[in-house]
Amino acid sequence: MVEPEKILKELTEGNSIYADIFEEKREYTRIHLESSRFEKIEKGMDKGVGLRTISPWKTFFASTNSTDEKHLMDIARELKRFLKKNGNVTMPEDFNVITPGYPFKIKIDPHDIDLGIKLKMVKKVEEMARSTDKRIIQVRIFYLDSRQKVNIYASDGVFTSDERKQVVLNMTVIGEEEGEMQTAYESIGGFYGFDYFTDEKLEQFVKKVTNRLKGLFTAKEAPMGIKTVVLSSEAGGTMIHEAIGHGLEADLAMEGLSCYKGMIGEKIASDLISVVDDKTIPHMRGTYACDDEGILSERTVLVENGILKNYLFDKFHAMKYGKKSTGNGRRESYRFKPIPRMSNTMILPGNANPEDIIASVDEGIFVVKMGGGQVDTVRGDFVFEITEGYIIEHGKIGDMIKNATMMGNGPNVLKEIDMVGNDLGFGIGTCGKDGQGVPVSDAQPTLRIPKIVVGGKNI
Repeated sequence: MVEPEKILKELTEGNSIYADIFEEKREYTRIHLESSRFEKIEKGMDKGVGLRTISPWKTFFASTNSTDEKHLMDIARELKRFLKKNGNVTMPEDFNVITPGYPFKIKIDPHDIDLGIKLKMVKKVEEMARSTDKRIIQVRIFYLDSRQKVNIYASDGVFTSDERKQVVLNMTVIGEEEGEMQTAYESIGGFYGFDYFTDEKLEQFVKKVTNRLKGLFTAKEAPMGIKTVVLSSEAGGTMIHEAIGHGLEADLAMEGLSCYKGMIGEKIASDLISVVDDKTIPHMRGTYACDDEGILSERTVLVENGILKNYLFDKFHAMKYGKKSTGNGRRESYRFKPIPRMSNTMILPGNANPEDIIASVDEGIFVVKMGGGQVDTVRGDFVFEITEGYIIEHGKIGDMIKNATMMGNGPNVLKEIDMVGNDLGFGIGTCGKDGQGVPVSDAQPTLRIPKIVVGGKNI
């Protein structure tokens, strides 16, 4: 690549107030097994460069998979055409080099493992699943490992580099009994090496998915109406991610697309609720040493004892509104501009014993796993599928239910939560927004919601 100073000089002429270069190299292995057949085995590498310049208040962005000097300079000149002629950013003479590290180590880099060993592991997981229940008619497994190296050159004179690793294993099992079809799924992984996939870990993974499927065949139709719901810590942070997390991203929160706009310092939740977004937690799927704008990772307090403290900022919105970036400027790859995104978002644990929370409910629903859903960030309304849930009767967990949904309003639910457990459970995923997907983790303790609408077939 041409000297980054030359490209940045082109990008910061005119009325540009900031510019950066995002250079990425990603190596990956993807395996897709379905119905005992490897549908896709892909081992590849992708690399490229994203160029960005900002003028008040617009972003001009272009990307290329070429690192040819002339080509990059041509792109920079093309972006410069959109800038007004007045003004100029003063470029520093030298870059301040920042190479952040991680407080944990990867024992076995997945890229040092032979492809045949990975295929053997995926096949083993499928065989384990099929052996648990003759009703299983289909098993779908996705395996992914990736190693991403990024270099970020910024017009403020900072050069930052990071290397991130991910492993993910996802399994869906489909069963049939007397014409009835049921489906169960689960994902595990994070910022780990290949040593994460121990025999014990794989056995626990298979057992969790297949037990969920078995339970659905004897599950009762979900009751519907206003119920007391206990969200298990096992449910991860799906609700916090969707019901409040997106609404606290600065592009939505600062520009009128969130129900939390203009509420910094106001009470938005129960005194029991504190929410953080923490990029520094070891081995989580949403962990990184710096974001995709070169800002070092931090633990950002969003809600403290019910009071809204901050939003999740990238550089663009931080500069626009006179705030500090929280290190949440993320992008799927060099092909995309960075936007505010969550990382590892969680409700912090409280003081209640989870067993006491369940025992406090005379009649309600215990949610262990939530699936897909929809959220309106402007009003805060949400609906989620309950993929594993149980009846609570007289303080005890009873029969499993099926075909259940949970509907509510994020701000209202956060205010009504009246018991918070002293445990904490994580879930992983790939969060989609504006056509981009980034790795995230979500977490919560056991929570009690006194009243929320549960959808089902039985009253």
